Amino acid sequence: MNFIETRGNDGIHPKEVTFSEAILNPSASFGGLYVPKQLPKLEENFILNHINKSYKELAYDILKAFEIDIEEEEINKALALYDNFDDKNNPCPVVKVKEDLFVHEQYHGPTRAFKDMALQPFGSILSSIAKKRDEKYLILAATSGDTGPAALNTFKNKENIKIACLYPDGGTSDVQRLQMVCEDGENQKIIGIKGNFDDAQTALKNLLASKSFKQELENDGIKLSAANSVNFGRIIFQIIYHFHSYIELLKQDEIKFGEKIYLVVPSGNFGNVLGGYYAKKMGLPIEKLLVASNENNILTQWLNTGVYDIRDKKLILTKSPAMDILKSSNIERVIFDLFGAKRTKEIFDSLNNENIFTLSNEETKLLQEEFSAIYSDDAFGAKKIKEFLDQGYLMDPHTATCLKAYENLKQKNLKTVIYSTAEWTKFSPTVLNALNENNIKYSDKEALEEISSRYNAKLPESIKELFSAKIIHNLVINKEDIEKEIVNFIREK
Repeated sequence: MNFIETRGNDGIHPKEVTFSEAILNPSASFGGLYVPKQLPKLEENFILNHINKSYKELAYDILKAFEIDIEEEEINKALALYDNFDDKNNPCPVVKVKEDLFVHEQYHGPTRAFKDMALQPFGSILSSIAKKRDEKYLILAATSGDTGPAALNTFKNKENIKIACLYPDGGTSDVQRLQMVCEDGENQKIIGIKGNFDDAQTALKNLLASKSFKQELENDGIKLSAANSVNFGRIIFQIIYHFHSYIELLKQDEIKFGEKIYLVVPSGNFGNVLGGYYAKKMGLPIEKLLVASNENNILTQWLNTGVYDIRDKKLILTKSPAMDILKSSNIERVIFDLFGAKRTKEIFDSLNNENIFTLSNEETKLLQEEFSAIYSDDAFGAKKIKEFLDQGYLMDPHTATCLKAYENLKQKNLKTVIYSTAEWTKFSPTVLNALNENNIKYSDKEALEEISSRYNAKLPESIKELFSAKIIHNLVINKEDIEKEIVNFIREK
């Protein structure tokens, strides 16, 4: 299967590329993104045929349906990394918490967040391609907290790879920051920037599109790629676990085959929701995708009105920081799928130049057939964290935002899966504030210890070890200095 560009072709880029080309060089014409030329339509019995199969077998068969140009041996090697999760047979369990409500726990990998589900196999595949081609790559990652640790973990000390990770100084939890700044890989550079995640992501996109930066890299024999969800190599693995959600409900006798379900996704950059949208188009029985936001409610505004307006928006730092985003990259792939390349380019030219775009009434209706959206504030999240722990279930603040959608957006009495994208350990001070109903400033260490002790909640060794680890990367710079710092990094011997 070949991949095409969301904003049309500029006459310089090839009109179509293979999967391997799309993940090695993710920046398309006019700053657009790559998408499949067509999505595979899975056979009617695909889901039933996987009820007694493993997650790895499900993933393998979905990847094969996309006809990606990756050798079977490399696919299997990448998928074998799920063996390193808490339960190799079920890397992302689906847990019943109410009669009609289930939590898809996506945080059982090495960095305790859902990004491991995609980045573990993606990193393996990209590294193997680079090695096979005898090409050297710089991987860029911008993070609001979880992509960074997961990308650094998967690319650590990989041959032919260097990775530079940008994070907003003060914009992540302490655990997330420690997961990055204590990394000791020889091929890693972690850079704090004075700014927010949108600044980091904009810098990443600008570097991916910069001819002068690419020329600097080429002078040193290095090519450029990215670990963010602008890269379809991430998205393809984010399609798989939505099928897994449905199959798990079938296994648990909670639904009958063909019965539709709601999926609720806490969203910042829209990649997780996009995976669900693609899964639905491929044949998964989804009634609707319910999008949960925090007070940075740009997605709620857009999905409810058709207007994406960030002209007067200031990013709010919330207790669910991975969702503190105003420019959501993956809405572009949905817009392309619904309205085509010409309209997509018009829309993103308007957003880039004027910080606003407006869909027509007809376009908005099409969008609302697929998605509904709502947002919640930190007070709502705290209330839900306490309410659910009182009933025996411990969740993080991002998962808590999903409950607003579950309670307010469902129009039919159908089973609902909410996506828990991070373990509570990554946001323990927020969780402890919720449980104690106070605003005391706890350190991550004391909050982890108190919650673990009071509620018999297990602490992973990887989290415990962070507090005695040596901080190696303490650089914090202005965003204007990012390119210079990265060029210096690639020239280090």
